[in-house]
Amino acid sequence: MSELIDTSSREETTPHPEMPMAVLAEMTHRCPLRCPYCSNPLALSRASDELSTEDWRRVIDELPEIGVLQLHFSGGEPLIRKDLVELVRHAGQAGLYTNLITSAVLLDATKVAALAEAGLNHVQISFQGSREEEEADRIAGMPGAHLRKLEAARQIREADLPLTVNAVMHRQNLDQLPEMIDLAVDLGAGRLEVAHVQYYGWALKNRAALIPTLDQLERATEIVEEAIRRLKGILVIDYVIPDYYARRPKQCMGGWGQRFFNISPDGKVLPCHAAASITGLSFDSVRDHPLAWIWRHSPALNRYRGVDWMRAPCRNCEYREIDRGGCRCQAFALTGEAENTDPACALSPRHEEIFALAATESAEDRRRLLYRAHGGGVWESEG
Repeated sequence: MSELIDTSSREETTPHPEMPMAVLAEMTHRCPLRCPYCSNPLALSRASDELSTEDWRRVIDELPEIGVLQLHFSGGEPLIRKDLVELVRHAGQAGLYTNLITSAVLLDATKVAALAEAGLNHVQISFQGSREEEEADRIAGMPGAHLRKLEAARQIREADLPLTVNAVMHRQNLDQLPEMIDLAVDLGAGRLEVAHVQYYGWALKNRAALIPTLDQLERATEIVEEAIRRLKGILVIDYVIPDYYARRPKQCMGGWGQRFFNISPDGKVLPCHAAASITGLSFDSVRDHPLAWIWRHSPALNRYRGVDWMRAPCRNCEYREIDRGGCRCQAFALTGEAENTDPACALSPRHEEIFALAATESAEDRRRLLYRAHGGGVWESEG
């Protein structure tokens, strides 16, 4: 590891960002699942390039110093890391709220007990379906995955750990939405995230097989709104629609480099997990700089902070301080330039084009999915 550069005495040349509240720690890109909407980058970090236990311990110690309150352990599948329990314990001792974001297929009673004893505060499990193990497992790309998730969720609640169910929705499972809501209640979850797939990276390759029709989306919205009213006080439901059907862009991650950052398995600090897809940006590593320096001075984190970088129509928009220009990764993926207006915004010259593209692709009767093969390459499902 190269020596860390201490630049605390350097003259300030960049605006002071807000203090970060939460960090997503991507422990590894390794995962036993092959979800066709995987949010990991197309080029994965190798296991040999992952931060060591000592690297992560040092990073964890630095987080409270810059204001971080929450640490979310993610992947890939973070349970693949043999040091996860140790790092959860270390984070708790540092005063951080800890959340495990997992597929849960590697969880068993012993691991749940060890994590609970280490002080883990919360668990989030992703589900690919609810009705049939075969269908959910087809999306996950792993036989038996659904039953493992159900058992793990029960063990988590028996250990009295709070549970969030992450229901990743798309055209091939939206008919199961009412049952996904019921499943979250039956499992004793306190929170349900109904999250339509967002089309970056691997999901972009499968967009034509995943994006719902507008009618499906409107029906799903009705179901969620009814469930929010009916289950008030029982289940908190967060709802995220596909950006392609939006009229206004969401404030992605609270704004680029504003309150959140992501640490990749090899130590790069990014404003979100998809930011590495923007070519031309070079992200600083915790192997080379203290986190405090990266948060204040990293050229990549400062690139789209604030509003000065904006072009028209964003620059003169009354919402520029609210939506922060939307998603830079989506702007890059759909227009080729990260500085362009997010096409999710109705003011974008590409908005109607993207909306029409979604309508056309969602009407296709396509069920075949492209999956990332373990060990590299691509394989296609039978549909």
